[in-house]
Amino acid sequence: MGSGILAGLAAGALWGLVFVAPRMTRGFAGIDLTAGRFLVYGIVSLAVLALSWRRARRPTWAQAWGALWLSILGFTGYYWVLVLAIRDAGTEMPALIVGLIPLWVMLLGKPGHLRWRTLAPGLLLTAAGLFLMSRAVHAGASAAGALPHYTRGLALSVLAMACWTAFSLLNAAWLRRHPDVSATDWANWLGVATGLGGLVLALGLGTPLPRLMAQPGWPLFALVVLGIGFGSSWLATILWNLASQRLAASLCGQLIVSETLFALLYSFAWDGRWPSAMQLSAAFLFTLGILASIKAHQ
Repeated sequence: MGSGILAGLAAGALWGLVFVAPRMTRGFAGIDLTAGRFLVYGIVSLAVLALSWRRARRPTWAQAWGALWLSILGFTGYYWVLVLAIRDAGTEMPALIVGLIPLWVMLLGKPGHLRWRTLAPGLLLTAAGLFLMSRAVHAGASAAGALPHYTRGLALSVLAMACWTAFSLLNAAWLRRHPDVSATDWANWLGVATGLGGLVLALGLGTPLPRLMAQPGWPLFALVVLGIGFGSSWLATILWNLASQRLAASLCGQLIVSETLFALLYSFAWDGRWPSAMQLSAAFLFTLGILASIKAHQ
C-alpha cells in the first residue's frame, strides 16, 4: 500500500506542472501545446516499445481499442479543454475545480466494505480546503473582472473535471480486469494511442512547425513540451497505473488532491509570490484530507 501511495503522490506532483505550462508558453496556441505534449509522450512510448520489442507484450485489438478511447478521454481531450480553461480563467480556479475530482472519484469508486462514516473526515476536509481556497482566489488578483472569458473558463474546467473523473474510474477498472498487463506496458500502449491523437491535432489544427519555430519564446515552448510530454505524461502515467493497481479507486481519487497542491505551488513560484494565510490554511486542510483518507483505507 505504501508504494502505491508514493506512486500516486509522485504522479500528482508531475501532473501539477501541466497547470502552469500554459502560462509559461503564452503566445502559443493551446492546441500546439496539447499536440506537442502528446506527440512527445507517443514518441517516448514507441521508443520504449521498440527497445523491448522482443520481450514486450503486444495488445490485442480489444486492448488497443481500449487504449485509444481512454487516451482521448484522459489525455488529448482532457488536456486540450484544460489548456483552454486556464487561458480563459487563470490557473487557480481551474486547478480547484479539477481538485473536485477526488470527491467524485471517492463517491463513485467507494469499495463496498468501507462505511461512509470512515470516509467522511477525508471528504469534509477536502471540501473545506476547496471552499477556503476558492474564497482566497476570489479575494486575490485573479478576480473574474480581470479575465474577460472567466465564465467560459469555469465551464471548460467543469468539462475537464468530468473527463478526468471518468478516465480515473474507467482506467482503474480496465487495469483490474487485466491484471496480466503491467503498469509500464499499459502506459506505453496509452502513449502510442495518445501520440496518434496528438499527431492528428498537430496536422489538422496545429500551427505548422516552421511558423512555430519562428515565434518568440520557441526555445522555452520546446522545453516545456518536452518536460510535460515525458514527465507529466509518460512517467506520471506509469506511476498512476501502479497506484491504480495497488490501491482502491476511492483512495486513488483522494491522492489526486496532490495534483491541486502542486499546481498551486508551481503557480505561486512562477508568479514569484507567497501564498496567503488563507491559501496556506486550505493546503493544510487538503493534506489532512489525504491523511484521513489513507487512514480510512488501512
